[in-house]
Amino acid sequence: MTDAADKLLKDVLALSDRERAEIAARLVESLEADEAEDPDEVEAAWAAELERRCDALDAGTTGTTPWPEVRRGIESELRRK
Repeated sequence: MTDAADKLLKDVLALSDRERAEIAARLVESLEADEAEDPDEVEAAWAAELERRCDALDAGTTGTTPWPEVRRGIESELRRK
């Protein structure tokens, strides 16, 4: 990460939960922007996926992974690229 990006990240992390969530949502939207996809279909697909995952958690057929562990895995993967 560049120094500018690192500083930006530190500044963003100092914001409130609500502000960070809004920024995160907008960043994800910018990465997923594909004008060929119908936004309503994408929204419906995400809703179905969330429902499927919640059902799996409720049924005990899947579990969760603590964020620090997930973050380490992501960082490790990025370092390999």
